[in-house]
Amino acid sequence: MNEQPSDSGHTDGAIQRPMSRRAWIGAAGAASGGALVSACAPGAEAPGEDASASIVPLGNRILLRGGSVLSMDPDVGDFDAADVLINGTTIEAVGPGLDASAEVLDASNMIVMPGFVDTHRHMWQGALRNILPNGLLSDYTRDITGAARRVFRPEDARVGDLVSALGAINAGVTTVLDWSHIGNSPDHTDAAISGLQEAGIRAVYAFGSGAGGAANTYPDDIRRLRAEWFASEDQLLTLALAGGLNAGAWALAREVGAPISVHVNGAGALLSMAGVMGPDVTYIHCVNLTEEEWRLVADSGGHVSIAAPIEMKMGHGIPPFQQALDHGIRPSLSVDVETEMPGDMFTQMRSALTLQRMQANARAGDPDQPALITVRDVIEFGTIAGARANALEDRIGTLSPGKEADVIMLRKDMINVLPVNNAYGAVVLGMDTSNVDTVFIRGELKKRGGQLVGVDLDRVGQMAADSRDYIVRNAGWPETLLGGYLPGH
Repeated sequence: MNEQPSDSGHTDGAIQRPMSRRAWIGAAGAASGGALVSACAPGAEAPGEDASASIVPLGNRILLRGGSVLSMDPDVGDFDAADVLINGTTIEAVGPGLDASAEVLDASNMIVMPGFVDTHRHMWQGALRNILPNGLLSDYTRDITGAARRVFRPEDARVGDLVSALGAINAGVTTVLDWSHIGNSPDHTDAAISGLQEAGIRAVYAFGSGAGGAANTYPDDIRRLRAEWFASEDQLLTLALAGGLNAGAWALAREVGAPISVHVNGAGALLSMAGVMGPDVTYIHCVNLTEEEWRLVADSGGHVSIAAPIEMKMGHGIPPFQQALDHGIRPSLSVDVETEMPGDMFTQMRSALTLQRMQANARAGDPDQPALITVRDVIEFGTIAGARANALEDRIGTLSPGKEADVIMLRKDMINVLPVNNAYGAVVLGMDTSNVDTVFIRGELKKRGGQLVGVDLDRVGQMAADSRDYIVRNAGWPETLLGGYLPGH
């Protein structure tokens, strides 16, 4: 079907060639304005430079100097002011006053921390953002996984993943588990993976089913995906299974070494899976789990992914932060669907903090009143807890020497947070996507000065609009921006 794909993916003119080393150094020293936008435009490389060179070439050392560093690694510590040294694809050192021969990037007005990690997002829906702003779960299944999914072309899956991935990078989300239930055919699956590759995000591609039909080869096609797309361990994309409560599908995932991600809402649904539950499974939502099911998840070493805004808004139930914590599980966070929720982790962290504290405070005077979680706790949920759930804890999630350099820099000098008096509080309570100044993924510069690097946004926008128009037309919906034509719209 495909030859072994390269990391370059399908370009289609939307993602420009990486910057040369000289262009990157010049941009790194510039004020955080539009310098990088022009530096990475087609033909903007310095004369004589190799335009195909890596944005941050292998072996190049970059020193992020003087930022407020939240490493999220207790062995490294967090610092009012410290440096982070990136060597090629990895973090070499973290600490105050590092002495290194390296290109220096001033981080004195920044919070430097690990990139956010999302453990569950349906990225194929990228071109349908906000189309169901008032939707309940029943509206979503009728219109998104129903009417829209049935008419999706492979190209729509590619564009959706590309748009969602670029939005994630823009928001400082460096890793996403793409819960890809657009497996209408192998061509749809391959196209979605291609969109992730083109964006350059770190992603767990969780292969899911799709619209019914003879072309749907779920779950057996996971063997082909492993061989054709995921044969190498040394790449940004890894493989998982987006499954249901089906022991046979779980066994197939384990056969190819893929972790398992599963939606769980109904009380008692997990009991039949007790004998096959394990530490390679992430359970999503979990709003109606019984006490016995919570014990099974905890005792098996399973992970939990909570999409609090969606669960509250769409009617899943009350997000189970307290139940997870009560059973010793540090939950991870997930956006779920951009059809009716933003794609950033600031929204998720604030929801987690306020909901858990509301519930705990309501039990004041109770001898078993839960401990109140903190702003640092929810940053942990959005970073290292997500890395664990995505089976990437050894690579990402903390600023630890030896881990891959997924690093974000958040501006402290903007009006929504200045003057910063508590770094954790600023990140969770004050910041939003506008504060995301710089993003590295595996040491490669993806955003600088508040702008995505090497991305033709006009081209991406046109592809997204064309895809949206096709889907809307063929789903039988009116072409209007005012909604109101069906429940939830």
